[in-house]
Amino acid sequence: MSGTNQRIDPKRLWDSLMSMAEIGATAKGGVKRLTLTKVDKAGRERFTNWCEAVGLTVRVDSIGNMFARREGRDPSRPPVLLGSHLDSQPTGGKFDGALGVIAGLEVMRTLHDLNIVTEAPIELVNWTDEEGSRFGHSLMGSGVWAGVYQQDKVYALKDVEGTSVGDALDAIGYKGTIPARLFPADAYFELHIEQGPILEREGKQIGIVTGAQAQVWYDAVITGQDAHAGTTPPSARRDALVAAARLIDRVDALMRQRGEDGRGTVGQLHVLPNSRNVVPGEVRFSIEFRHPEDAQIQGLADSFPAEAKALVEATGCTLELTELFRIPAQPFDAACVDLVRQGAARLGYSAREIISGAGHDAVYVARSVPTAMIFTPCKDGLSHNEAESILPEEAAAGCQVLFEAVVARANRAI
Repeated sequence: MSGTNQRIDPKRLWDSLMSMAEIGATAKGGVKRLTLTKVDKAGRERFTNWCEAVGLTVRVDSIGNMFARREGRDPSRPPVLLGSHLDSQPTGGKFDGALGVIAGLEVMRTLHDLNIVTEAPIELVNWTDEEGSRFGHSLMGSGVWAGVYQQDKVYALKDVEGTSVGDALDAIGYKGTIPARLFPADAYFELHIEQGPILEREGKQIGIVTGAQAQVWYDAVITGQDAHAGTTPPSARRDALVAAARLIDRVDALMRQRGEDGRGTVGQLHVLPNSRNVVPGEVRFSIEFRHPEDAQIQGLADSFPAEAKALVEATGCTLELTELFRIPAQPFDAACVDLVRQGAARLGYSAREIISGAGHDAVYVARSVPTAMIFTPCKDGLSHNEAESILPEEAAAGCQVLFEAVVARANRAI
């Protein structure tokens, strides 16, 4: 590697990642650190202790987002933000989200060790509930902060046990007094595992993320008629699961029509009454489409509901299709992306430009703050899985590029 002699500590980074992974560790080697639980609180407290040990000032806003500030030479300048999230899926991996937070901490520790004072302040962020796995609402903390979601409505969301977001924040002591709202920030950088196979397949060390793809999400309810499996002939059947199967196959076909850039997924499926000798009378399921081009998602949003309705009604069933949200494609800031590109090149890492297939806190932050992301490869492209894995040198490379980009931005002439 060439360039600056300012180096992060790869072993400290890896040891901290493994330390955080102890909190909520699962038998299969992953983590279960659901948002706003006692386990999440333990992760937050370890994070706070680490931040305060290198002189960072930690504050918590009213949705539980955590900001750890390192002052710059000019405290009047808007801070450069970096970070990600510490919450996980119910059967999540060690690195999804945590890599970005712990790598951000390593950036701060390195600045502390080298006694570097940047021109602008730097703030490390742990966003609340990126995953959406407990309350069914992903990108919650960054969405409220960015003004995409109303805090009161988010407070009212409940998990399957009936606990609201507001009560959960109170229960773990992370409903901060600072309003969760956008404040002036100079830039935001987020390091994340790719959660896909492209970098690994191509042997690239760094993904220079130029933006995130467009998405549209639906809830679908197909209603037929419960009936005895042994006595109901085909002519009398209104089988909701058969209708759902045909619609799910159509979702897959629509994805494949769009080539390797297409995405179409049914990830949740609830069959009622879910008895082996009863013709299913109701099926509830999720549908989502994603694509890098807004026009493709707009086209699907325009045509899919009517097509789905006709397909289901041909089976004698009815469809209720509710659009949950539509996210436009989000390009990242060219200057911030270029800092990532320059950092990877200066360090001699192999890199490629890439579009994010997943939603990240960076997508909402980017609506108001110049933003860029950095991807590292992950084994077999696997994520949202306890077997999720990266190599220590992959984590170190991503963190070093993050360091280069953040410090360059914080020291830029204005």
